[in-house]
Amino acid sequence: MAKPRHKRSITIARHRTSVSLEDEFWDALNGLARREQRSVADLIAEIDRKRSEAGAEMSLSAAIRLYVLEHVRGERA
Repeated sequence: MAKPRHKRSITIARHRTSVSLEDEFWDALNGLARREQRSVADLIAEIDRKRSEAGAEMSLSAAIRLYVLEHVRGERA
């Protein structure tokens, strides 16, 4: 059974958007932001910027999940 997702509104690049993620991803993202001493919104803005620069055709939610997964696997410093 699929886990419920929770939608949160954030501001990136001076516009409001909403992101829908499972609680486990929100928790991991909060932990990464805290470890890097930055806000979750700032971290999401970076993920969004890199996604755009790479020309990736995926949702922001998917990009965030991949970012968290890469950190959990130790594929990123």
